[in-house]
Amino acid sequence: MVGHTGLKLRMVIAGSILFAFYAALAGFVLFTFGTSSTMLALVALGSLAFVGFQYKFGKWAALRSVGAEDMPEEGQYREIHRAVEQLSRDMGIEKPRLMVADMGMPNAFAVGRKGSGTVVVSREIIQLLERDELEGVLAHELAHIRNRDVVIMVLGQSIASLVGIAVQFAVIFGGERNIGTYLIAMVAGSVAQMLVMIFVMAISRYREYVADGDAADYTNSPDAMARALEKIQQGAKERQQSRAGPAGRGGGRGRSRSDQGRPDEVAALCIFGGERGLLQTIFATHPPVEKRVERLRSRSGGRY
Repeated sequence: MVGHTGLKLRMVIAGSILFAFYAALAGFVLFTFGTSSTMLALVALGSLAFVGFQYKFGKWAALRSVGAEDMPEEGQYREIHRAVEQLSRDMGIEKPRLMVADMGMPNAFAVGRKGSGTVVVSREIIQLLERDELEGVLAHELAHIRNRDVVIMVLGQSIASLVGIAVQFAVIFGGERNIGTYLIAMVAGSVAQMLVMIFVMAISRYREYVADGDAADYTNSPDAMARALEKIQQGAKERQQSRAGPAGRGGGRGRSRSDQGRPDEVAALCIFGGERGLLQTIFATHPPVEKRVERLRSRSGGRY
């Protein structure tokens, strides 16, 4: 199957913009502490080390945030492993590490790159979906690894956080040390982080359409992928309504991990992004499920 020119172009553009922000951070450090040869070397080495650390830490943090555990290859998960093995061969990638977690709602996400990827599947989604629907979800997550879009998502979120912190420090050190300055710094940092995330969100929404299309192609079942999305959305709604019921209004004491819903740390990586208001839609990591389903059901073998 051919590559995704649209996705690759967007990744190049988004990556270039993120690199520019990262270079601006390095410039800020040099401007603050001097431009000696020693400082230049430290900034260069520190930048490379930070990128590697953030990639590794981002992957570890995503898995830890949902309490992911290795998925046994036998028993009830045997068919999942077999399906992933076959899909991985079809996509020309190594079989990723499979993990399972109680995420509080039916969901799944992938982290890592080709040759070192991990797919996490919630126990809720395994119970909810039929075999062909679950296979579509697995193919969707494998597509993210194959398309290498997971890496830029993890690094993009990290760089956005760094930009926000740098702006806060710049405002604090550039003004008087009082409560007003600290408040302005917090607002400025949040705005800066939000502006960087706009670029990350732009590619995030598009990559979901691409992964949906890949899942439909590799499983040869666009309808199964569409049904999976509809069931996931409905299952998430029911879960949210149950948490908002009488038992959920008492302050949330003693809630387990599975009662806490999808952690924010992996929201952009999950197959389902949740329900949104107007402002959340503008900065959404996922397109509306209805549009994704419409595209899947209108497919005629073309690419997104």
